[in-house]
Amino acid sequence: MLTIRAKIQTFTFAPRSFCRPSMGFMNYTNQSTLTYKHGLYNHIKNQRIDLARKLFDEIPSPNSLLYTIMITGYAQKGRINDALNLFEQMPVRDTISWNSMLKGCLDCGKLCMAETLFDKMPERNVVSWTTMVNGYFQFGRIDKAESLFYQMPVRDVAAWNAMIHGYFCYGRVEDAIRLFEEMPCRNVISWTSMIGGLDCNGKTDESFLVFNKMVGYGFSSDEFICASLITFYANCKLIEDTSKVFNEKLHKNVVVWTALLTGNGLNGKHETALKVFSDMINLGVLPNQSTFVSVLNSCIKLEAIDHGKEIHTVAIKLGLVNDVFVGNSLVVMYSECGNVIDAVAIFRKIDEKNIVSWNSMIVGSAQHGFGRLALTLYSQMIREGVDPDEITFTGLLSACSHSGMLQKGRYFFEYISRYKPNEVKLQHFACMVDILGRGGKLEEAEELIKNMPPKANSMVWLALLSSCRMHSNAEVAERAAKEILDLEPHCSAAYVLLSNLYASAGRWSDVSRLRVKMKQGGIVKQPGCSWVYLKGTRHEFLSGDRSHTLSEKIYEKLDWLGGKLKEFGYCPERSYSLHDVEDEQKEEMLSFHSERLAIGFALITTVEGSTITVMKNLRVCGDCHHAIKLISKIVRREIVVRDSSRFHHFRSGSCSCRDYW
Repeated sequence: MLTIRAKIQTFTFAPRSFCRPSMGFMNYTNQSTLTYKHGLYNHIKNQRIDLARKLFDEIPSPNSLLYTIMITGYAQKGRINDALNLFEQMPVRDTISWNSMLKGCLDCGKLCMAETLFDKMPERNVVSWTTMVNGYFQFGRIDKAESLFYQMPVRDVAAWNAMIHGYFCYGRVEDAIRLFEEMPCRNVISWTSMIGGLDCNGKTDESFLVFNKMVGYGFSSDEFICASLITFYANCKLIEDTSKVFNEKLHKNVVVWTALLTGNGLNGKHETALKVFSDMINLGVLPNQSTFVSVLNSCIKLEAIDHGKEIHTVAIKLGLVNDVFVGNSLVVMYSECGNVIDAVAIFRKIDEKNIVSWNSMIVGSAQHGFGRLALTLYSQMIREGVDPDEITFTGLLSACSHSGMLQKGRYFFEYISRYKPNEVKLQHFACMVDILGRGGKLEEAEELIKNMPPKANSMVWLALLSSCRMHSNAEVAERAAKEILDLEPHCSAAYVLLSNLYASAGRWSDVSRLRVKMKQGGIVKQPGCSWVYLKGTRHEFLSGDRSHTLSEKIYEKLDWLGGKLKEFGYCPERSYSLHDVEDEQKEEMLSFHSERLAIGFALITTVEGSTITVMKNLRVCGDCHHAIKLISKIVRREIVVRDSSRFHHFRSGSCSCRDYW
């Protein structure tokens, strides 16, 4: 059992005329505490817990507030013993510090420790009791939560809400309803807990009845209730009802507008979300950080960088561009839409970077093939005292994979395997298999899969199969494909990769056999598709597509490019035409792959000299990759192509991937 050493401090009071500090001294003390408080918060928020402790140790006489901040920081990092040691060092403990230590124990999974603390508390307030009630529910001890609730000397509305929420979490719907009916008074959270709890337990009809009853009590005009109802309907996929609630009155509250915007985004209505943002700006409702995060997420889903730039401008005008949440969303938006340079510029301006900031930039750098930038960012992140997490390591391994850094990849994988084994996930194994496979170490990659502690899923085996396609190793590819199809019999990617490998080797009978098997199993290959955004409109192209209104001009531009390509020494790589047809027909099929049609469209519709950005759902083929390098030189424009694997930046006849993708 936990033993807490009681410490009693004796004060000797001097006469009041001698002990009263001057106002100047009091102001200095308050200002000093405020400075230390902000310093500790900043370090803890950015996961620099050891730097926070170093700062804390430099404080001459920390008060209970500063102790509590540090204790909470330790608990958030799972370092409960450090938190407890500091708690025991406190000269004076107030109820807030006891409650913080109590919650820290529960958050770290130490129920027995929390119970001992609770028993030893010299004074308990309603927060103490409610914290323990929540803790018992957290550990599934419903009987103990009930017992403690009914022992409480005073129960406020938060305590009742905690019990109702706990009952719903464990499917005790009738008990939750009974308690709700017994409540002496209810607040907004009580009603929304009932609505959400009923819905989560499959009683959506009853939740609507509660909603109607709540409106009858006059809550509908409350802005918070309105926002909560919009969110509720959005989560229930009832997007039309969100508009009905919103349109009941003219709203000027940013929370309500943000709820509507976010709800549309959650339901895939991203164009509508952008319209909501535009309407709120036109009505003079100023967006907050949450609004920007939601609307930029819709820009990312639509790959609408033009809209993203307009929203970026609004953030600048409101002085929010350096805010960590807005900044993080802008970094992701620019990275996902192909503009990594602007992403870096935004990242540099974020005032207080958190782990999401660093991860967003590291992952973005990896996607664009800037492996050394990703490693540099990682080094800076470590120097800043920010602890990496599993997303960080996924980004680093991905960067090593896309940049051909085999030894660096080995180093990072061995590091996390040895020092952070709990953070090694399947995606890390998939990245390492990809690194080894791309580096030609196919047997080593296969051995790694066989010896994995968790059972490999299809994602891991697909990484190996893709590498086999790259290195034309049919033997390993066939073993990998078998493993995938045992796990997922209808995985079209496995069939396509193996079929492509056979086709490139001229094994047409094997190609035919796989195609027959796919047809019999009803397995359909995903068609290659490329698209370009122009003034907010998405223009899509399939291979050999002639359905676009500008098709005639597009093909004229491609014919012109074909002549120029030959002048620059281009020779089609017919092995990438995966059909058993004559060479001349293969050459024509390669010339009109979807990404080339998209580039042709962009060349005739955008300003000369501007960057062209093309998105593709599949991996760009080797022949198109070679051709686009030359096209970038011929037209003297940067061409950015995002395929299913990464971004390619084509400039002056070369690609950022250095032909390694």
